[in-house]
Amino acid sequence: MRSPLLLITYAVLSASTALAEANFTPVETQYIAALGDPEAVSGTGAETWGLWPVDPGPRGVRLSAFEELKAAGGVAPDGWQFDGQSWWLEEHGLIMEQPEFPLQPGRYVVTGNREVTAVLTIGAPDANGAQSWELGDGATIHDVTHLRCRAAHYVPEVEGNSCAPDAANRTMFPVAPGATMPAVAGCLKQDYQVLIVIGMVTDG
Repeated sequence: MRSPLLLITYAVLSASTALAEANFTPVETQYIAALGDPEAVSGTGAETWGLWPVDPGPRGVRLSAFEELKAAGGVAPDGWQFDGQSWWLEEHGLIMEQPEFPLQPGRYVVTGNREVTAVLTIGAPDANGAQSWELGDGATIHDVTHLRCRAAHYVPEVEGNSCAPDAANRTMFPVAPGATMPAVAGCLKQDYQVLIVIGMVTDG
């Protein structure tokens, strides 16, 4: 994703009542892949959200290096395994490792690195495995989406058929902030919003 360094200051923290009154623990920058109405402040479906605990951008593989990735058995230089039936691209045309699913319950401090920082509460799974989510201080998903980071998940249109990154049009990259990711021939695409995680809130 390669976002700029985030400087967490008292001014940023005091902008949120929840943060000012909570036990805030900074973390190395992480990224959430989220789905939902950009204008929503809460909802369900967080079981479909994932987390990159390490910035996947610098660990990505360029589309131009896909043949080398295949020759290496799908093992990227940073050690993650490419899955030809389920893969991810980011805005610069880098093939990324998959995020970790599902997103664990907890209270994440998230931002879009623009104007809003908020606490995102992810609920525990219910009897059917569904998870709720809620943003504090009236923030919307759009408010905490990092528009410069784009991410999409690609799977074959027909199960078992080919759906490979080398079918992507490289001239479509980089993708403009806020734009959707390019389609790839033979693939179904799901665009995700990207939220930057800068800390966790704990009780006690």
